Amino acid sequence: MTERLQKILSGRGVASRRKAEEMIQNGLVTVNGTVAVLGDSADPQTDEILVAGKPLPDRQEYVYILLHKPRGYVTTLSDEKGRPNAAQLVADCGVRVYPVGRLDMDSEGLLLFTNDGDFANALMHPKLEVKKTYDTWVTGYVPGAEIRLSQPIILDGYRIRPPKVKLIRADGKKAKFQITIHEGRNRQVRRMCEAAGMTVTRLKRTKEGNLSLGDLPLGKWRYLTPDEVAAMK
Repeated sequence: MTERLQKILSGRGVASRRKAEEMIQNGLVTVNGTVAVLGDSADPQTDEILVAGKPLPDRQEYVYILLHKPRGYVTTLSDEKGRPNAAQLVADCGVRVYPVGRLDMDSEGLLLFTNDGDFANALMHPKLEVKKTYDTWVTGYVPGAEIRLSQPIILDGYRIRPPKVKLIRADGKKAKFQITIHEGRNRQVRRMCEAAGMTVTRLKRTKEGNLSLGDLPLGKWRYLTPDEVAAMK
C-alpha cells in the first residue's frame, strides 16, 4: 500500500513526520534510486526506500515514554552548540525515540518521547489543543497580576485561548502560579508572564493531557501504561 514518504519514515521510527519532511526536502531520501521530493508516495513493501543511503529499519513496536526533564537540556535531537540533549536521558530504552513537542532548555518537567510518528504528530497538532499545566515561579509580581495573566493575548499572530491561572502563593515581588494552557506556542508561558509585567525564574511542566509527572524523580523516565496511551490517543 502506498503512503506519503514522511508518514512511512515516521512510522518506522526514523524521525517525526515534520523532521521527515525536512529530510526529504534536503534530498536525503531516495525511492528506487531517485531522489524523492516532498509529496512523493511509496510502498515500503515493494519500493526500495533509502535514508542517507541506508535502508529503512524494520517496523518496531511502538514505545511511549514520560521523562522528568531537568533544566539545562535541549529537546532537539541535534544541537550545534553541543549542549546536553534530553534524548540522552532516555537512550537506555533500547529503541530510537524522539521528543513530542518542546520544553525549552531552561524549563523542566514532563516531556514525552515516542517512535510512533502518528501519535506524536496528532499530539502536536494545534487543533487537538492538549492541555498543559505548569508550576511557574516569577518575579515582578504585584497584586492582581494573575488577572492580567489570565487574559488572552496575541502570540505569533495567533490569539491564544484564555489560560487558567491559579495563584499558589505570593511573597512581595515573588510569586508562584499554576498555569494551564491549551496551545503550545514557543516559550508561551514565559511570554505570557512578560506581557503581564513579570519574569519567569523557574518553569516546570507537571501535566499534559491526562498524564501527570507525579513523583517521578528528576532525570528519570517511565513507560506510559496502555490505558494512558489509549487516553492520549
